[in-house]
Amino acid sequence: MDMERPPAQPDAATLRRFPRPAARGLSVRSRILVAVVGLAALALLAAGATAFVIQQVQVEQRMDAELRADAEQFRVLHDVGIDPTTGEDFSSPTDLVRTALQRIMPTRNEDVVGMVDGEVAYTSSVTRMTMEDDDQLIEALAPLATAERSSMTTITTDVTTYRVAVVPVQPEGPEDGSVAAFAMAYDASAEKDIFAEGFMIYAIVATLSLVVVAVVGSVIAGRLLRPVGVLAHSARRIGREDLTERIPVTGRDDLAEMTRSVNEMLDRLETSMRAQDQLVQDVSHELRTPLTILRGHLEVLDVGDPEDVIATRRLTLDEMQRMNRVIDDMTTLAQAGQPGFVHPAPVEVGRLTDEVYDKAVALGEQRWVVAARAEGEAMLDRERITQAWLQLAANAAKFSPPGAEVRMGSELVGSELRLTMRDQGSGIAEEDQERIFTRFGRTDASKPGSGLGLPIVREIVRAHGGRVEVDSELAVGTVFTIVVPTDGPGEAPVVEDEPILEPDDTNPDAPDADERTDSERSEREAAR
Repeated sequence: MDMERPPAQPDAATLRRFPRPAARGLSVRSRILVAVVGLAALALLAAGATAFVIQQVQVEQRMDAELRADAEQFRVLHDVGIDPTTGEDFSSPTDLVRTALQRIMPTRNEDVVGMVDGEVAYTSSVTRMTMEDDDQLIEALAPLATAERSSMTTITTDVTTYRVAVVPVQPEGPEDGSVAAFAMAYDASAEKDIFAEGFMIYAIVATLSLVVVAVVGSVIAGRLLRPVGVLAHSARRIGREDLTERIPVTGRDDLAEMTRSVNEMLDRLETSMRAQDQLVQDVSHELRTPLTILRGHLEVLDVGDPEDVIATRRLTLDEMQRMNRVIDDMTTLAQAGQPGFVHPAPVEVGRLTDEVYDKAVALGEQRWVVAARAEGEAMLDRERITQAWLQLAANAAKFSPPGAEVRMGSELVGSELRLTMRDQGSGIAEEDQERIFTRFGRTDASKPGSGLGLPIVREIVRAHGGRVEVDSELAVGTVFTIVVPTDGPGEAPVVEDEPILEPDDTNPDAPDADERTDSERSEREAAR
C-alpha cells in the first residue's frame, strides 16, 4: 500500500543559499511618514514645553515684582505719609495699616489684609480673593506678621498655593499700641492657570498641525517615492536572459543618482555575462584546436614506424604543454580578483633586477642590457612581479630581431618603483595599445601565444596598486613600464569588467605572447 510522503524539508545549506523571505513590515512611505510626523510632534512638544516653562517663570517673576512694589509703597507711606484723619504723622502702626488698605488697590487674584498682633483686623473690599477665609493661610501668616523683618514666601494650603509678602510694623514704644502688619498674597495657582489655558489652545492647534503634516507628508512622500516604484517595477522585468533594458532617468536628485547607479550595475552585469559567455567560447576554442591536432595525428599514427611514433609523441607533448599554459594563465587571471592574490613583503629592488636579468637572457638571442639598477627596498610580491616583468621580457624577445638590444631597468622615483623593458621591435599601433591588454586580445596570430600574457601583467600590477604604461613607435620599438607604489598596494583598486576578445588575425603585430622557454618555466614552478 502506497503511503503519501510528507513534503521534504530544506536543509541548512539550502536555507543559507535561499533564505525564507522576511515578514513584510512598514512600507518606506509609512516609515517616512512616521518619521516626519514624529519629528514634527517632538519639535512642537519641545517648543510648547519650553514656552510653558518660560511663561510660568515669568508669571512668578511678575507676581514677586508686584508684591515688592506694594511693599515698597507701604514703606513709603510709613516713612513720609500723613494720617488723613489727624493731618499729622501716624500715631500707631494700626493707623498706618488701616490707611494703607485704603490706598493700595490689589490686582487680579491678589488680596491684602491688615493684621494686628497676628490677627486679621482689616480687609480689602475691592478684591475677589478673600485671604481671611483660608484659615490655614492666616495661621501661617501669624508668625510672619509679628516678626521683626518683612518676608516673602510661598504658602500652600488645601485651597491653593499663595505667594505672600508680609511687612510688619513694630511700635516705637509701649504706648504706641500693638504690632501691625501689612500682608499681601497672590493666588499663584489661579494666576498660572490663566496662562495655562493659552497652552491648551496651543496643544489643540499643534494636534491639528500634525494632522495636516501627516496628510501633506503622505501625498509628498507618495510623489517622491513614485520613481522608486517605477525603479522596482523595471528591475523586476530585467532578468537573466535580457540585461539590455535600462531604467529611465528623470531629474537630478538622489533618486536619479540611484537610478543611474542601478543602470551602471546592470551595465557591469551585462558585461560580466558577456565576458563569461565569451570566455567559455574562447577557452573552448583554444583547447579545441590542440585536441583536434592530437586526434588527427593519433588517427593517422603508424605504430609500426618508430620515427612516426617519436614525431607524434613530440607533437603531443608540445600541444599538451600549450594547453597547460592556457589553463595556467586562465587560472592566474581568475585568481587576480580574489583576496590574497599578492603577498607583499620587503624586496631588495637591485637584487630583483639581477634575478630577472639572469632569467631574461635565456629567452632569446637579443643583447640584454641593464640600463638602470635601483638600490632600495619596496613592498612587493617577488614571485608575481618577477612573473610580470619576465612576461614583458618574453614579449620583447619575441618581437625583436636576433641581436637587437633589449634594455631593462629599475628606478625609484619618489614613492613609486618603475620597472622598464625597452625593445627594438616593430612597435605597436596607437589604436592597438589598449587592445593588447584585453584577454585574447592578440593582434598578430602568426606569433605563438594565447593572448593572455599582457592581461596577466596588468592584473598583477593592479593588485599591487599600480599601472602599466606603454610608449611605442612603429618601426622603432616599444617601452613597457610597470609602476607600483613602494609602500605596498594599500586598498585594492576597483577594476571594471573588461571585454574578452576573440582571437583574430586582423592586425599584423602585437607583443602579447606568453611563450616561455622550458628553463624559465621550470624556475617559476620551483619558486612556487
